[in-house]
Amino acid sequence: MHNCKYFRNFVRFFCVMRKILPYIAVILAMLIWAGSGIAVQHSLLFVRPLTLIIIRFSIAILLMLGVGLLSRAFAKDGSLLSLQLIAKKDIPLFLLAGTMQPVLYFIFETYCYRSLASPTIAEALLSTAPLIAPWLAFLLLRERVTRNNILGIIISSVGMFMLVLVGSQNFELGNPIGIPLAFLAVCSAVIYTIVLKKIPSRYSPLSIVFYDQLISLLFFYPIWCIVDGKACLTDGLLLSPVAPEMLYSIGYLAVFSSVAAFVLFCYTVRQIGVTQANAFNNARPIFTALIMLTFFGEQLPLGKWIGIALVVIGLFVCQKQENPRVGKQ
Repeated sequence: MHNCKYFRNFVRFFCVMRKILPYIAVILAMLIWAGSGIAVQHSLLFVRPLTLIIIRFSIAILLMLGVGLLSRAFAKDGSLLSLQLIAKKDIPLFLLAGTMQPVLYFIFETYCYRSLASPTIAEALLSTAPLIAPWLAFLLLRERVTRNNILGIIISSVGMFMLVLVGSQNFELGNPIGIPLAFLAVCSAVIYTIVLKKIPSRYSPLSIVFYDQLISLLFFYPIWCIVDGKACLTDGLLLSPVAPEMLYSIGYLAVFSSVAAFVLFCYTVRQIGVTQANAFNNARPIFTALIMLTFFGEQLPLGKWIGIALVVIGLFVCQKQENPRVGKQ
């Protein structure tokens, strides 16, 4: 009797964990990406921007190749970390995913930051993916969108804008072309998540991210040869001598930002859908603010704490199920 009771409790616990695992995964992904900006800033003290991308993706691809081959040798082919070959009929989906993000997203994001005078405004515009995701997901996937989804996204987006804008002083616009560039960057990121949903479920998240990063590397490498290749040959690959800070920063970007976070986010999208997964993008400014508070002593004004509260409330509302639903599965 006791054994049956323990077994039932274990099964119940397993079912609960299986339901909340995608949410734990996406929160971890957003936490990792929240620290990416700091790691990029530190890395650029030692390497050129395109060189950083090449190094970052090369390390990520080698790591995923090693993990995937080990997983394939010791685990089932369909496991989370297995590495599979792409069927010919699925190649267009993988090419589209890799082209959308990080290739097009990186390009549009970079020129958006260069066009707009205020990084704060650029960050706010680039954080609007949760507002666009429900409509594209409904139009392209017929993914159901509930009133709670819309209400939660609006609440959390208000909180996100408060987090980004409160306490900022520079609101000069700069070149207005940065606004449509931000919109294109956000659309690229959202379409990427939609393509993730369309890729057959037999492919593991690691396989998807591996080919995504490989396509990106093949795209960026010729550009690097043209832009940074000659300078690297004459002046060296690094701008400064190797330092522990550089190794930590590049390692963080390669291992955590380019591999772990993408695998976790890919897993979440395929489990809970485009709309609900993208809603968690509003949590990234929370983690960035908390990282700055914890490690750099940057104090948060009351407006930012209110913004944090609104983001959290909005995320809870967005994930709450309701009937009737708008759209269909």
